[in-house]
Amino acid sequence: MRHKFQTLTEVFNYSISKFSKRTSFCFSDGSEQYTYQEFGDRCRHLSEQLANFGVNSGDRIAILSQNMPNWPVAYFSAVAFGRIAVPMLTELTPNEVGNIITHSEAKAAFVSKRLYDKIPEHVLAQLRIVFYTDDLSIARVGDEAYTCNGTISAPTPDNLACIIYTSGTSGAAKGVMLSHRNFVTNILEAWKAQHVYKRDVFLSILPLAHTYEMSIGMLYAFSHGAATYYLNRPPTPSVLIPSFSKIRPTVMLSVPLVIEKIYRASIVPTVEKSRFLSHLKKYFPALLYWLVGMRLKKTFGGRIKFFGIGGAKLDIEVEKFLKKAHFPYAIGYGLTETAPLICNANPRQTHIGTTGIAAYGIQVRLENRDPETGEGEIVVKGDNVMRGYYKDYDRTQSVFTKDGWFRTGDLASVDKRGRYSIKGRMGSVIIGPSGENIYPEEIESVINNIKDISESLVVKRNGRLVALVHFNDNVLDWNYENQDRFIEDMARRREEILKFVNERVNRSSRISDVEVEKEPFIKTATLKIKRFLYKEKKEDGEAPKKDQ
Repeated sequence: MRHKFQTLTEVFNYSISKFSKRTSFCFSDGSEQYTYQEFGDRCRHLSEQLANFGVNSGDRIAILSQNMPNWPVAYFSAVAFGRIAVPMLTELTPNEVGNIITHSEAKAAFVSKRLYDKIPEHVLAQLRIVFYTDDLSIARVGDEAYTCNGTISAPTPDNLACIIYTSGTSGAAKGVMLSHRNFVTNILEAWKAQHVYKRDVFLSILPLAHTYEMSIGMLYAFSHGAATYYLNRPPTPSVLIPSFSKIRPTVMLSVPLVIEKIYRASIVPTVEKSRFLSHLKKYFPALLYWLVGMRLKKTFGGRIKFFGIGGAKLDIEVEKFLKKAHFPYAIGYGLTETAPLICNANPRQTHIGTTGIAAYGIQVRLENRDPETGEGEIVVKGDNVMRGYYKDYDRTQSVFTKDGWFRTGDLASVDKRGRYSIKGRMGSVIIGPSGENIYPEEIESVINNIKDISESLVVKRNGRLVALVHFNDNVLDWNYENQDRFIEDMARRREEILKFVNERVNRSSRISDVEVEKEPFIKTATLKIKRFLYKEKKEDGEAPKKDQ
């Protein structure tokens, strides 16, 4: 790496000076474009405004906004001047937003106009100043007037940069304390895995409040002078396709669900409906994969050199296609608590079913390995590991081993080359009748390859494995759900799913029943299904509540 940083303040000062005239952040339509110098000036101005209202170094600043160029402005106006950012996901309920702002003791907030009403009035009244992220205007000032010169000091590597509240797939929210050292370590890890330069172009489609996009999609890009573009509308195909053509990104970060949907909704049907392509698949498969791979890369704008996939396990069939099509994907593994990188690879190093080797400078090992399978819990030590959970000493202690390694809660195996294969979360593993481990994610991978199924979840009920499935749109007409024809069609589809799955999994992983979900599953920021909401059978067909 050409420049080794100690803090995000150093990253900020280096980049706005080194790349002053280059584009830093912009909307995909070209609006709200900042050069690095303009970005730095705006952050400094906002920092002065915060100081005038008594928001000092060490104080917390909440950020509640959809992705936009002013999101990084809000972030750096906090962390580059020793303050602590508290990013929040846009889908949080007003109650959750209020609890996070109160628990973190935030003194100021940046909020988009669209989400302003999510902050309860009594919480707003406690904040000294609130800015709109849309135009960085002042939305309101606190009930008490502050006009003072705040105390600003340069942070040390071990000072907090962020508190990120996450509930993940297991329920209870926790505030992850991430330091400047954690983030600059991730910048170095990313550089060692895949170089980026000032001419690179990032297209952001994941929420910035999540560490994956924050660390790699924003901070890493910023540290090397790249340009990052944001969509000003939700990332639907009708929005993405024109953006790919216009921006022609070289780097993108994604979660498995995005590329899996492209594969199942576009690539598979295209091949099946074409006599020519079907003929190629049967007799000249290499040529088919080359043609489809070229078309896929062209769809992404023709310049994509790194398509990072993380946040969940990628379906094996989809990965095999990407590999054969020579699409430049790479799979990484990490957690919010490690800011986030633990393992990584680049497109030249990908190996089907693995998530790469331990990231640069990070120690990874398997704890409590099963002597028969070789599987164990991934534990980690390194400068990427969080300082702990905010105001939660007991929970912090519970996730560290006696010798100081962080427990990830993920089960994995490792091959002779040090490549890790994630099996699933310890909390989601199902114990079979003979004591064997059953990984629901592996069964779900089989189910998700059935035509017309959008997503699935496997749970254990009354000692039996049950598959919950949600079909693609327009497959079932729920207006007729009580009519005989609909009921017969549903019964036929359930039987087909049972037969398809049980012919392809081992005896202990066979499912006993299929339940069809009318609504899509409720998910986390990285589009992982919140399993804890579906473990118990719903009463009277009632769907889980989104604010749970």
